[in-house]
Amino acid sequence: MPTIIRVGPYRFFFYSNEVAEPQHVHVQRDRALANFWINPVEIASSAGFPAHELSKLRKLVLEHESRFKEAWNEYFGD
Repeated sequence: MPTIIRVGPYRFFFYSNEVAEPQHVHVQRDRALANFWINPVEIASSAGFPAHELSKLRKLVLEHESRFKEAWNEYFGD
């Protein structure tokens, strides 16, 4: 599961077997986990994150959107 970046307590990554899915990124902090679609950026699922933190995470995904797309395309191909 390639880690793309770490921002504070958050780890942004994807699983190596997700090639058939649309571009997305997982976010983990401790035992909390969320999944964001990248195009367009929206939350796909969440477990353990409160709503206010999900808003913060969405902003981080938007901020690093191009980096996530680039990492996805480099790993899985265009």
